[in-house]
Amino acid sequence: MYWTAARLALGTASALGISRFAYGLLLPAMRTDLGWSLARAGALTTANSVGYLLGAAFAGVAARRWGSTATFRLGMLVTALALAATAVSSAYLALLTARAAAGAGGALVFVAGGVIASRSAAAARSAAPITIYFAGAGLGIAVSAAWLPSLATYAPHAWPLAWTGLAVCALAATAVSWAAARVDEPEPQLTTGRREIRHLWRTAVAYLLFAAGYIAYVTFLSAALTQEAVPTWQVSTLWALLGISAVVAPPMWSPLIGAWPPARVLTTVLALLAGASALPLASSSYVVLVVSVVFYGGTFMTVPAAVTATIRGATRPEDWAPTLAAFTTVFAAGQTVGPWAAGTIADHTSADATLVWAAALCAAATLVAATRRPRINSRGPAGAVRRAHRKRGRVDLGAG
Repeated sequence: MYWTAARLALGTASALGISRFAYGLLLPAMRTDLGWSLARAGALTTANSVGYLLGAAFAGVAARRWGSTATFRLGMLVTALALAATAVSSAYLALLTARAAAGAGGALVFVAGGVIASRSAAAARSAAPITIYFAGAGLGIAVSAAWLPSLATYAPHAWPLAWTGLAVCALAATAVSWAAARVDEPEPQLTTGRREIRHLWRTAVAYLLFAAGYIAYVTFLSAALTQEAVPTWQVSTLWALLGISAVVAPPMWSPLIGAWPPARVLTTVLALLAGASALPLASSSYVVLVVSVVFYGGTFMTVPAAVTATIRGATRPEDWAPTLAAFTTVFAAGQTVGPWAAGTIADHTSADATLVWAAALCAAATLVAATRRPRINSRGPAGAVRRAHRKRGRVDLGAG
């Protein structure tokens, strides 16, 4: 189970860690070479999020028609090809298009992989497959951190070569994860699934605020550190710690997601994210920055894991794909607005404004998530488990 989940996690490593978050490491070099403002640089992340939004809207349909396995594999291929296309031209429209395509592929991977991980979690009666899957994004960040900051600092004109290298990494991830995405048993009634979002609207609002906020941290952290004249080696190690923290987080969060209501997990991690985002505003010392990225890396990918667990516990198996696609659309909408808005504010103030934006929106998301627990769908697996084990006081994964 764990080895299969680890190979499946290369999906988020590619679609998120390499395709989306690595742009934050290349942003200083591309700004230097192409003369961009922060708003213009942020618009590339917005384009990626627009593609993600479109991909999320299509993912539920694709999963129902072709199955989660084929949708996952298609998303991995589209992501790798889009990364390669980003290296072809420095024309702004071409870069926007390539980033949008990468976002669309990433959404297919995110939704389909989340469904596959949820089914593995249901079979294993453990949250581990879900948390391992989303923690894969940290591996992509760590791999990127090993070489991108140095290239961006000492050879800023060579950023197309960096995108080519990222495309090669994405293709390798596609090959390794290909078999792990295979679902041996028939997928449950995918053609009859419905989007169950109404009774989870508080979770959706918190997810929206988180998406608009957290993306500013990972997009503009390098720019903020560069503005503070932080040495390149420190930028590399900070990003590596961010990624490694995400990779090692599952053993800590998996038991809590299995034992706590997902709403409590969501509230806890959002509060930690708000604090971690605000820390660099208090001090730019290396120790403070290390604490910030370690806490941020150890929590930010737990948010989609907690949301996925909430969906799994509150809906029927046939509703998982369309409901997760709906939540991914909400997530993409937040990411579409966040980078552009944060970059525009920063252009009129300073790069630190992006960290203020991230901290404020994660704090707002915490308040929304803490209002009350989402209602459990009595037809869903968590409702059945709650009825079956009420006498023993036991609640299965995803109960909220």
